[in-house]
Amino acid sequence: MSEMKRIALFDTTLRDGEQAAHVNLNAAEKLQVARQLEAMRIDVIEAGFPASSPGDFACVRAVAGEVRGVAVAALARAREDDIRRAAEALEGAVRPRLHVFIASSPIHMRLKLRMTPAEVLAAIRTSIPLARSLCPDVQFSAEDASRSDPDFLVELYRAAAAGGAATLNITDTVGYARPGEFESLFRRVIAGVGAGPDIVFSAHCHNDLGLATANSLAAIRAGAGQIEVTLNGLGERGGNAALEEIVMNLRVRRDFHAADTRIDASRLVAASRLASRLTGVVVSPNKPVVGANAFSHESGIHQQGIIADRSTYEIIRAEDVGAEAAVIVLGKHSGRNALGERLEKLGYSLPPWQIDKAFAAFKKLCDEKREISDGDLEALAAEIVSAAPERVYTLGAYEINCGNRVPGGPTAWVALRTNDGKEICDAAVGNGPVDAAYIAMQRIIGLNLTLENFAITATSQSSDAAGEAQVTVRHASGISASGRGISTDTVKACIIAYLSAVNNLYMAAAAKEIRIGTGRYKS
Repeated sequence: MSEMKRIALFDTTLRDGEQAAHVNLNAAEKLQVARQLEAMRIDVIEAGFPASSPGDFACVRAVAGEVRGVAVAALARAREDDIRRAAEALEGAVRPRLHVFIASSPIHMRLKLRMTPAEVLAAIRTSIPLARSLCPDVQFSAEDASRSDPDFLVELYRAAAAGGAATLNITDTVGYARPGEFESLFRRVIAGVGAGPDIVFSAHCHNDLGLATANSLAAIRAGAGQIEVTLNGLGERGGNAALEEIVMNLRVRRDFHAADTRIDASRLVAASRLASRLTGVVVSPNKPVVGANAFSHESGIHQQGIIADRSTYEIIRAEDVGAEAAVIVLGKHSGRNALGERLEKLGYSLPPWQIDKAFAAFKKLCDEKREISDGDLEALAAEIVSAAPERVYTLGAYEINCGNRVPGGPTAWVALRTNDGKEICDAAVGNGPVDAAYIAMQRIIGLNLTLENFAITATSQSSDAAGEAQVTVRHASGISASGRGISTDTVKACIIAYLSAVNNLYMAAAAKEIRIGTGRYKS
């Protein structure tokens, strides 16, 4: 490649990334991620799968109505009802894209779709023209393409292009392909389709064998003009090709790839941290580009080289990806504007009313600890963004009695206020103070809930660090929701996180038009 080629990035954090286990983003959280992606100059944001649920439909509509600088995509199966639902969700978008998919591998067609290859081809010939009649920009994906018959793939993609799809996405859905193998498949499909310059070929690679980035780069070598990515490589099972890895591979090795993106790389670390906070998926310290240790050096020999010249061991400058240390130190004398500016640098785009809430919580936190870290601020902002607009329950008061001399084990007394002003209290004994508090709250709330995920981390390394609790609960109806809480009192953080999850559960149930019954208190 003699000329520098621009690669478009299609970010599916809000769709495929959200399909990761225990990840459940509400509309407000999705908007935060979308704003950061837009500021980063991503090319396409896939906002969700509207036909999957009323909640997902609402989230896609919210992102489509707010994002203006980049394209917004919605996923749909190759079915009329899916396609019409997705088009409806995208009505407010300035640059909408309908993303239609159907499985193409023998195992998927036979066991999942229960369709013959002829029926799959017929579905494409019907669904793509319908999508094109509803949206000027249509993308088609053959699911599990890397395990499909290449000749059948060519036939499918030809039909999709003839029906009006401008982007043809070749997928490695289960992360099965090897880089050389995927590059060969790409070249074969591109040559077989014989499409004109207006057709863009795309790659969507999963990371089940750790090859998502390598396979995506192989696709670029073969002629791909678009790569599908997620922040931090989020996604089902082993995840997807990581946005930050693709961006910096192309930028650092332009000499090899002769390709680049339009991404503002200085926002990568902030976007990574935002996605990690809101999804509850912790980024490994040694994660390339955005991990906490990505620019750390402990070996004496390494340190000597870094002191002489950072390029001895760093092929990426920390400031190029937004990893430069914060300069502003925030404390109890800091003002609202300073807080807003710091939150913006950390990747949070909050409206004035949320800045006000953040400032009030920030001042309260300043009274509880000496120094406020970026981790404290990120946890505080994430809690505000994730809070349900209407709360069914708020914390009134609580008391904990625990220790190695407490007869019967740790006990907790909790009082909750309902949205109609009632206060209900209960007490329980548990295996620990948090367990006791959760049992007491279960009695008050009266919902049949299963605790699916529970984690608590310190927001900094100081002894007065705030604790950030993250909780996911599942109702007997199958609906799940997550919540988070922050406090220098770790038990309080856990209680707040549980209540946040319960309130978000009510909101999720309302979006699905499902009434979840309660015991002692009915909303």
